[in-house]
Amino acid sequence: MIQFLLNQELRSEHALDPNLTVLNYLREHVGKPGTKEGCASGDCGACTVVVGELHSDEQGAERIRYRSLNACLTFVASLHGKQLISVEDLKHQGQLHSVQQAMVECHGSQCGFCTPGFVMSLFALQKNSDAPDREKAHEALAGNLCRCTGYRPILAAAEQACGNKPQDQFDSREAQTIARLKAIAPTQTAELNSGDKRCLVPLTVADLADLYDAYPQARLLAGGTDLALEVTQFHRTLPVMIYVGNIDEMKRIETFDDRLEIGAATALSDCYTALHHEYPDFGELLQRFASLQIRNQGTLGGNIGNASPIGDSPPLLIALGAQIVLCKGNVRRTLALEDYFIDYRVTARQDSEFIEKIIVPKGHAQFRAYKISKRLDDDISAVCAAFNLKIDNAVISDARVAFGGMAATPKRAKHCETVLIGAPWNAATVEQACAALAEDFTPLSDFRASKEYRLLSAQNLLRKYFIELQTPHIETRVTAYV
Repeated sequence: MIQFLLNQELRSEHALDPNLTVLNYLREHVGKPGTKEGCASGDCGACTVVVGELHSDEQGAERIRYRSLNACLTFVASLHGKQLISVEDLKHQGQLHSVQQAMVECHGSQCGFCTPGFVMSLFALQKNSDAPDREKAHEALAGNLCRCTGYRPILAAAEQACGNKPQDQFDSREAQTIARLKAIAPTQTAELNSGDKRCLVPLTVADLADLYDAYPQARLLAGGTDLALEVTQFHRTLPVMIYVGNIDEMKRIETFDDRLEIGAATALSDCYTALHHEYPDFGELLQRFASLQIRNQGTLGGNIGNASPIGDSPPLLIALGAQIVLCKGNVRRTLALEDYFIDYRVTARQDSEFIEKIIVPKGHAQFRAYKISKRLDDDISAVCAAFNLKIDNAVISDARVAFGGMAATPKRAKHCETVLIGAPWNAATVEQACAALAEDFTPLSDFRASKEYRLLSAQNLLRKYFIELQTPHIETRVTAYV
């Protein structure tokens, strides 16, 4: 059985179909149709809801952290121990919530189909803001598409909502909600079981290892932003899932003198601060990684584990020399990330083995990353490049160059690296290394880019890297797009 709060109503579910999304649960099971389906793939934001979780602030006090999510990509089992808030829950005692009122007064709605999603993104923004901030508003709304009004009135609504924050019912009931969430905090492995399908929800790495050993055919569910597409887009059935999002051990970020250790179930939005502090380019690229709703759900381990050739984090992690810790039963092994990828969607992971954490080395001062995509924000890479050179006395002593979108896997450019290592750091060396990229990669043409465009872009990004290291005041690193 799983338990969660539907606003303030306690819901206990045990026989639901584990393949049921929060979107369909709201619309079909509890009669809340305000949440809309626009795309069923996490692109449009019409289905945005907000989930509240217990969280300790910087002073150690327990608070509720509110985050926007795509309901179309969220399976119901992931709500265990949390609070779900939909657009119907905002109006209180006959009065619109301040974010709803702002949308009305700023004329932010036209046809209205996308409006509930915008309202919920604004609600989460308001809860996480102390004052109007245009940059944060753009980030919060980047995953919400409007086909009618344009965005100026909606951004005006964001400014009004965050500048005028009267206490709402969620503020006045915070202590009560915290107490109720504590009362339903998971204490043992939970399960949703519809007879022919089941989802198990362990709380520890040891329990996960035992369950995965018992059900090696199970699909691991973390954020679900990729896995859920098998249900919503391809109409497949997932008979057994194991949800890892309630395992605290796999959601930690630990900082050491020489490395970061990031739990595989850590949401990308939680990775941002640590990675941005150590590697600004990594942090900036994470902000272009899909939408805030997706980053609030998607995990660093999931972005690696699905073995997509166009995942944004693997090329960067490979260039940094990152490792992953794989766990099976009581046995752990550490593997260089570049050795994890074998072929298209084929990895070195054994049956019942899972990624427990990612180890990211620190101290690579010359690291840079670049993403080429059709849109600046919320888009998949055509080419993703990462460069990590060590230069001593104008000579390249070491080089790690990695690309995504150029091959069947995220991959190092070994011929290019060979040209660079030991050579003087100058334009002539860079041109030789650019030529060597043609030996490293024979990219494919698809709807994102032609093979010729991909190869030329990869070469030009190396040239760009050279120029930026020569003139470090240039601030154009991750703003490149088609």
